[in-house]
Amino acid sequence: MGTGPNRTPEAPVNHPILDQIQRLRADLAPGDTTPALVTALAEGAAPLTAVGELAAQQRRIITSDRRSLLLLATRCADRPLGAWFATMAEGESAALRTLPALAAACGLDEPSAAARPPLPGCQAYPAYLAWLALNSAPAAAAAALVANFAAWGGYCVTVGHALRHHYGLTDEACAFFDFFAQPATALEQQAADALGPDPLDGRTLSTAREYGLLLQAYEHLFWDTLPG
Repeated sequence: MGTGPNRTPEAPVNHPILDQIQRLRADLAPGDTTPALVTALAEGAAPLTAVGELAAQQRRIITSDRRSLLLLATRCADRPLGAWFATMAEGESAALRTLPALAAACGLDEPSAAARPPLPGCQAYPAYLAWLALNSAPAAAAAALVANFAAWGGYCVTVGHALRHHYGLTDEACAFFDFFAQPATALEQQAADALGPDPLDGRTLSTAREYGLLLQAYEHLFWDTLPG
């Protein structure tokens, strides 16, 4: 979902936790189940109003997710993982700044975007992340979040390309999707460094998979809820 700082590709470093995160990512990969709205946008068949609604809902999601990540940072402030969560929260702030241009390109000014009511299916993801902020094992939450970013980033690549080529949106308007479309390699390495040096135990991995499955389900619910 809309979680994660801007990332630049870096050469991966061998790391036992990095291997675990990458295996978890592969295990959670959605396969061929691309959300219908993403497919419709890729074909130029969805209304631009759906993207405007996405921008309005993301405005609420990112504001909530930023607070959740900061709470997770506070819960492990004495460990490197705390700084990792704080960096993630900074990324949310940067992503939030890109939304007004996207909403405007879809016909929504700032007051109109702010006034859009929350859609329950879209807000399930941030509600669950808020639950994780309060109740999760932070190490398992971090592994689940970073493992889920690849799917979200892939959807952002598709939508950003479609908005330029089928809908004529500018680079400024597509900046939100570009922000999350970078390869997750460096982010996974940073998470592994923050979680290390010892490999994650079986219980943490099992819990991370449980969290990841729910995060992925709520992300798909987000896409399925948007009008298409």
